Amino acid sequence: MARLLALVGLARLAWAYGPFDPLQYVDPLIGASNGGNVFPGASLPYGMAKAVADTSSGSNQGGFTLDGAPVTGFSLMHDSGTGGSPSLGNFPLFAYTNCPDGDVDACVFPKKARARFGVFDNGSVTARPGEFSIALRSGIRASMTAAHRTALFKFTFPGTGPDGKPAQPLILQDLSDLSDSRQDNGTVSVDADTGRIRGSARFLPSFGSGSYVLHFCTDFAGADVLDSGIFANSRASTAVHNLTISRSINGYPLPGGAFVRFKSAAAPILARSGVSFVSVDQACANAEAEIPSFDYDQVVEAATAAWARKLSPIVVSTEGVDSSFVTNLYSGVYRTMVNPQNYTGENPLWTSAEPYFDSFYCLWDSFRSQIPFLTIVDPAAVTQMIRSLIDTYRHEGWLPDCRMSLCKGYTQGGSNADVILADAYLKGLKDGIDWDTGYQAVVKDAEVEPFDWSNEGRGGLDSWKTLGYIPVQDFDYKGFGTMTRSISRTLEYSYNDFCIAQMAARMGKTADADKYQRSSGHWANLYKADQPSQFWNGTDTGFVGFFQPRFLNKTWGYQNPLNCSNLDNYGVCSLQNTGPETFESSIWEYGFFVPHDQGALLRLYGGPAEFVRRLDYLHDRGITYIGNEPAFLTVFQYHYAGRPALSARRSHFYIPAYFSTEPAGLPGNDDSGAMGSFLAFAMIGLFPNPGQDVYLITPPYFESVNVTHPVTGRTARIRNVHFDPTYQAIYIQSATLDGVDYRKNWVDHSFFTEGKELVLTLGRNESSWGTRVEDLPPSLSPYTGFNGTYSSQATRMRRIRGYQASFEGYGVGRN
Repeated sequence: MARLLALVGLARLAWAYGPFDPLQYVDPLIGASNGGNVFPGASLPYGMAKAVADTSSGSNQGGFTLDGAPVTGFSLMHDSGTGGSPSLGNFPLFAYTNCPDGDVDACVFPKKARARFGVFDNGSVTARPGEFSIALRSGIRASMTAAHRTALFKFTFPGTGPDGKPAQPLILQDLSDLSDSRQDNGTVSVDADTGRIRGSARFLPSFGSGSYVLHFCTDFAGADVLDSGIFANSRASTAVHNLTISRSINGYPLPGGAFVRFKSAAAPILARSGVSFVSVDQACANAEAEIPSFDYDQVVEAATAAWARKLSPIVVSTEGVDSSFVTNLYSGVYRTMVNPQNYTGENPLWTSAEPYFDSFYCLWDSFRSQIPFLTIVDPAAVTQMIRSLIDTYRHEGWLPDCRMSLCKGYTQGGSNADVILADAYLKGLKDGIDWDTGYQAVVKDAEVEPFDWSNEGRGGLDSWKTLGYIPVQDFDYKGFGTMTRSISRTLEYSYNDFCIAQMAARMGKTADADKYQRSSGHWANLYKADQPSQFWNGTDTGFVGFFQPRFLNKTWGYQNPLNCSNLDNYGVCSLQNTGPETFESSIWEYGFFVPHDQGALLRLYGGPAEFVRRLDYLHDRGITYIGNEPAFLTVFQYHYAGRPALSARRSHFYIPAYFSTEPAGLPGNDDSGAMGSFLAFAMIGLFPNPGQDVYLITPPYFESVNVTHPVTGRTARIRNVHFDPTYQAIYIQSATLDGVDYRKNWVDHSFFTEGKELVLTLGRNESSWGTRVEDLPPSLSPYTGFNGTYSSQATRMRRIRGYQASFEGYGVGRN
């Protein structure tokens, strides 16, 4: 019945929104097992309230999993696709049909203990944009939907409880969260007459510093209240209606909360729960304003309609295509809009008229494809995010690199907000963005070292400015953070500076453009030209020339280029104090992270043919891991060596080999929609080099793709001639752009804003299309080793006079 109702709802929306309804192809359960960590529940786009069933799984970062773990509660605050500790999941509800013998103490209150009543069958679960529903084996079905800061739960009970006695349902709400991080002095109260539950508690963020206080307000409808009370640990009382509870002394928060019991279960019981970071009163006001009438179907329809509007800019031809490809595309697009979350009006840290977005998990992940994707399909939302990032800088002194639950998140590498701001600036986002302050913020990242660079900005800036790299075992007394990742930080700081330089050049700040374009070449100072690469058993890979760590005295350190790769079963390469000199990836993979100067990198690697051979080895030997973001651009970097056909071939290898429409269908954490955006870009055939106005062309997975720009209203079209749904003909033979022969293997953002048409003629064999040096994407240094030499950024090269001299002057690869 639940699936039938879902189909009826989708049919109504298809009638309302036109002949093509993208929501029929969205499956929120993709990634609900196998470590995808997605949030598959009910939410609005970028919504704060996110309702879903929480399980006891060890991989419940998104709340719900389909891995056999039972349900422990139903909560309304979540993030999606994150790694590390689970986040949010605050104030879960749980329901019983009755308490044995009518004794409230006979119901089980603590979260861990009540899990045995939360067993369910996977087939009982339904999920679609705006609604989630699940049936427990106890006979209770819980369905849920959401407004922006409020969730509405509908509990349907059997007529009798397990003891055979008439139902007198009990619904509890406790002061826990997914990671059991509640601190001292959580409070809860329940109104004896109405059953309204109000409460607050302090919690810890999942990947950051500090703490946050969240407030809630829950009301019920559908049945008369029998009684109510509070519980502490495993005992409850209908005589007590207020509780303040400590964390306890054993490191695990003492269970505590409130409950309401009802006289009957003749009709579904609805629980409306509002949340606020400001106050309990505001949580109640949010709930009353957003869902005033407890009309469940109305809330579902409004949420579904909101998703239909957000996904409507993309329309693909589905004729002849396996439906799994269409489902992968639209489910990926859907996941890009779950996080970040719009907390505007819910930020108690400062007063501002600017938007406030939260749940940036983390910009190191999302700068590569997620936010660039939203820049195309939802530029208004990205504009608000940019304004929020800049406003955070105004009030906290730094652009965040990661931010969640009003707390500063940990910095994984570079100052990646620099890339996001540059990307948005180059693509023309305006609408209230204070770009002068935005530029001030990115320059501060480059020039001023924060005391705590584990949370913001960059560390090691004295060495960066004097040596031109971040040394291993740096002497840094001005700021403090995890003294690791010297290679990946050097490479990422280099690209951050390049992004600043682009903003400076566009703003007419010529001196700054020269300065930061020169420092964007610092990556080359860690390239050791005679460094071989061997497997751990001594077998040589046959390649020489890799990045390596360097000390303060300019001598070389050593890290096996294969450590931290997909083949390394032993290395731990995250933010540990004992971590290596690369973050979440190997030197082999970081060896390609010079997004702005592929011309110079090709030269170092011996020319285009050797570059391709090395890139093939990275992929063919399984060194890279497509389930982590540093792999994304490597799939398409063949374009820079004049082999765009090989990018298309790699794309069609990874999809569908590592991406399917099953719950286990993601190769790694979705990371707030990063995996979803990789899928979406790859499948529509234009992949970004983020931080630049560049999209690399490969054939879409559909005969045609239309993308209507939400601001200009113009529709960009990509059409495949001789489209082959078996994907044997995936190589571009020729192309036209607006009817004119087009040989470049990339386009810029005007393709979307001006609504251009790209027609690709396909064949089964690689052709000469996009292979000439003048066809290649922009590079800071000229391309060499092709038939002739061509600088696709000649103007920029004139602005950075002396770069080649400085490149040689650093003594690249010399002992």
